Amino acid sequence: MPIYIITRFLLYCIINAFTPGPGNILALNTVTNYGWKKGKPLFLGIFAGYYIVQAICAIFVFGVSSFLPDILKILKYVGAAYILWLAFHIAASKPNISGDSKSASFTKGFMLQFVNIKIYMFGITSLTGYITDYSTSLSILLLFEMIIATIGTIATITWIGLGILIQKYYLKYYRVINIILALTLLECVYSMLK
Repeated sequence: MPIYIITRFLLYCIINAFTPGPGNILALNTVTNYGWKKGKPLFLGIFAGYYIVQAICAIFVFGVSSFLPDILKILKYVGAAYILWLAFHIAASKPNISGDSKSASFTKGFMLQFVNIKIYMFGITSLTGYITDYSTSLSILLLFEMIIATIGTIATITWIGLGILIQKYYLKYYRVINIILALTLLECVYSMLK
């Protein structure tokens, strides 16, 4: 595989992973509400879900490409509905001064990734756009999907770091920040459905 293909693949992955998406925005919102310690189960769920979804993408590209458009259509609308629900709850949420972190669960972060059409599209377009012309081996596809998931995890950790930096300001300006985050999620839905 030519080095310029790998370079373009990595550049695409970095740009895609660091843009706002449901996982990054939920991580940012969670750390500003609950802090790192109480949000950690949710973050670990996001990371684990990311790796599993990328493995699923590799398997789809490898074996079931004829069924993929139908599956993606369903996931696209399920994902859009969930992200809309998430946007509403972020816009309506208030800082968690009591310290209750029950909504920052591993399951919530993990399940988000299964309806996060952005990472499905990210994984599939990365493989079909850069890799499958050179290899359709399942092990190669899985390797590149794990690279995607690692870059995505680094991006989410960066968003968590941003949340830690703005946490004290969040308590003061939570309504404005939550509305901006919710609007960003709405833009994710818009770009997903257009």
